[in-house]
Amino acid sequence: MNVLGRASSSWPIVLATMKRSFNTLRISPDPSLAHGIHVFHCPDQVGIVAKISECIASRGGNILVADIFVPHNKNVFYSRSEFVFDPIKWQRKQMNEDFLDLSKMFNAVKSLVRVPSVDPKYKIALLASKQDHCLVDLLHAWQDGKLPVQISSVISNHDRVGNTHVMRFLERHEIPYHYLSKSKEKNVEDEILGLVEDTDFLVLARYMQVLSGNFLKRYGKDVINIHHGLLPSFKGGNPSRQAGSAFEAGVKLIGATTHFVTEELDGGPIIEQMVERVSHKDNLLSFIQKSENLEKQCLMKAIKSYCELRVLPYQHNRTVVF
Repeated sequence: MNVLGRASSSWPIVLATMKRSFNTLRISPDPSLAHGIHVFHCPDQVGIVAKISECIASRGGNILVADIFVPHNKNVFYSRSEFVFDPIKWQRKQMNEDFLDLSKMFNAVKSLVRVPSVDPKYKIALLASKQDHCLVDLLHAWQDGKLPVQISSVISNHDRVGNTHVMRFLERHEIPYHYLSKSKEKNVEDEILGLVEDTDFLVLARYMQVLSGNFLKRYGKDVINIHHGLLPSFKGGNPSRQAGSAFEAGVKLIGATTHFVTEELDGGPIIEQMVERVSHKDNLLSFIQKSENLEKQCLMKAIKSYCELRVLPYQHNRTVVF
């Protein structure tokens, strides 16, 4: 639901904002202005949109995009706003205080603001096993400036030899690679926790080990995983066997799912899903290549959505993705 569908006493403010937004997007942005993103999740009541608009406008800011979701018969409100502002007139510390006041006013579950040009990039660690198509895709996107994160390390249960594309890339960019082998003498999850304690979230780029509920509780932050099929169907590992079975069955659509990791295997809230058509003309190799391409695209889009504050928790096991 966008702002035009939000019927409340804030109608005049919302409509004016939308008109300004279309005009603003047609002109070249003022280089002196900074870009901000704000997400809000709180119990629903009249006047929330008006107060968000007032908070931004009172500091000389201008809303460019506003998305709102109010579920039917649910007393809950979600919004995401993109705005421009003068960082001299509205300093970052003051912005935090203003949105904190707004949060207290509406007893918000979540109120988060980011200024991408000022705030530190999200710091992440990538976990991967032997297959490296997702890992390589993320590393190249990061190198090209298309992935707004800082990669602190790559962690794997697979010992890659030194003279490979991945290892040369990591060495060139001074990204540590940690090979953690399983053994009875050590707890791999303890080792991982020691390596990722200063990260903002983790990405499982085809990491074929199950993280325990104890690990997830101790880490305490989000973990994002790419799955080789359309969840909730096709749960579980062994993607090669599942791909072979799907190919032999003559399926006409294949898919990929990016989701948050929870204690339930492949049962976490879904962030992104993608599908592609296949046909009798595909052989097993082209079938697998299409599947891997979907996985790369699906994971990349989910990470970008997360970094752009587009993903919010909804109900017990769902997400709102603006």
